[in-house]
Formats: sequence, structure tokens, C-alpha cells
Amino acid sequence: MTTPDDATLRQACDELMARDPAFQAAFAVIGLPDWRYSPPLYRTIARMIAFQQITTKAAASIWARVEAALGEVTPAAMLAASEDELRACGLSRPKIRHLKSIAEAVESGALDLTRVYHGEMDAARAELLAVKGIGPWTADLFLLSCGRLDAFPIADVGLMEAYRLLSGHEDRYAPKAFTQLAESWRPWRGVAAHLLWGWINAERAKAYSASGGEDA
Repeated sequence: MTTPDDATLRQACDELMARDPAFQAAFAVIGLPDWRYSPPLYRTIARMIAFQQITTKAAASIWARVEAALGEVTPAAMLAASEDELRACGLSRPKIRHLKSIAEAVESGALDLTRVYHGEMDAARAELLAVKGIGPWTADLFLLSCGRLDAFPIADVGLMEAYRLLSGHEDRYAPKAFTQLAESWRPWRGVAAHLLWGWINAERAKAYSASGGEDA
């Protein structure tokens, strides 16, 4: 699994557009979406953990300090770093616990990212979720980043907001209802996610440009 090719993305987009006009509107703006591919490595999950629940700008600064402190972000490097060193990078204590828990699982072989990468999706997801520190959103995002065409990050606020705007709804779907709606997008839920992300990021970029480069 790598980045899906254009023919596969086009097939997926055509099927999604036939099912839901929200995707027609998204495709009209961005065309084939860019796939957010990342290799199936510990540092990919570690970066996802670091970026959770804070602004992208703050997370990028923290992650840059983590990379500077550890060099290559590997399980061994994470386990060798002290809590004080990681706290100095800006990581919270809960995130440090999660990062070390995941590193321990990879080092011990309890979590085999190569097996996860090549395995059947439900089994791969179950293996990820068995590790303390990896929740459903992180597991799904990791699988999506590895090129899984039907992986879908449940309750992702950006996706829910993009769909609300594209569909013209006044309120966002509740997470459970949005997850149920996404079932109708199988087996292309991952492509649906990239269409929604691509569209809302393009809209934010336009708003930023229109504001003269100031936060809207």
C-alpha cells in the first residue's frame, strides 16, 4: 500500500459523487484530492499523538523540538529520553505516557507495524487499539495515512464541519450519526475523508488570502 494512483482516486470520486452531492461540490473545487501518505513507522504515530488537541502551529513547534532532541524519532530514542527532556519539548505528561507506551509495544513486538501495514484492516485496527495510548481516531488516521482506501477517522471535527458546509446543513452531524452516514461511502471512506479535508483546507486558504494574510 502506498499513495493511491489517479485512476483509483478518479473511480472513487466518481462513485462518491454519484452517491452524495456534497462530494460533487468538493470535487468541483479541488479535483482529485492529494493523499496524506506517511510511512508505517513509529514516528508517524508519534507525530499524530503530538499533534492532537492543540493548534497545528503549536504542535509543529513542539514536534520540531522533539525531533531536535531525539534525532530520529524511534521507539528506542523515545524510551531513552527522560520525562523532563520530553516535557522541555512541550509535550504534556499524558502524551509522554502514550508515546512511551506505544514505543514499548513496538520494541517488544506486541505492536508490529509491518504486520499492521500489510494485514487485513479489521485485524490491523484491532492490533493498534490493543495498545494503550492508541484510540480509535489515531488508529484510523494511521491506517488512512498508510493508504487504506476505506479507513475513516471517526468523529474528526474537520471532516464533520466540511460536510456540514458542503451539504448546507445548519448543524453538524453528531459523531455517531456521521459515522453511520459514512457507512454509505464504503469502500471509499478514506477518499471521502481526503475530499472533505482538501475542500475545507482550500476554503481556509482562500479566507486567509482574502483577509490579507491575517487569521480569519
